[in-house]
Amino acid sequence: MFSKIVRRTHMYLALFLTPWILMYALSTMAMNHRELFRRHYGGPIVLYEKERELPYTPGFAGDIRPQEMGARILRDLELEGTFNARRAGDGTIVVVRQDPITPRRITFQPNESKLLVEREVFRTPSFLERMHRRRGFQHPQFIEDAWAFSVDLTIVAMVFWVLSGLWMWWELSATRRLGTLCVAAGVALFGLFLYTI
Repeated sequence: MFSKIVRRTHMYLALFLTPWILMYALSTMAMNHRELFRRHYGGPIVLYEKERELPYTPGFAGDIRPQEMGARILRDLELEGTFNARRAGDGTIVVVRQDPITPRRITFQPNESKLLVEREVFRTPSFLERMHRRRGFQHPQFIEDAWAFSVDLTIVAMVFWVLSGLWMWWELSATRRLGTLCVAAGVALFGLFLYTI
């Protein structure tokens, strides 16, 4: 009975998490071959194009933090959501409005009282990397926490697949000899990489 539960859980969990596993596999491939994609695109993978430019005089207080400025700018542009904000050396505020498909970079230049809104050109490698790196429970939006939880579930599932795979291998006595060789070879190769890289 226990073996049947292990096998069914192994299988159904794999079926449920197929999109996540595919995304992590393909995004790791994109990161591992970044130079190939740079050559393919003839330059940087991440490319922004101007969406609009508009005057902007928000009257920020002198001690306001970039995150607060970013939230206000996005609210004024009706682009609320997950974002990062930073202040450049010249006082310019750069806000990146995260989005899986169409991230935007908003640049506020206080000296010129204007906002530049740029949209990232969709390219598969940068989309995959963005999804791969999306993580954490630090954002206030529920959907971000739901995504972070799905990442945790994927991690737990991978550990379960390893353990349940070992259980199923040991349970099938006909596979023990070849299975032992595979485990030993995998551990040896991993150890070699740890030692030499």
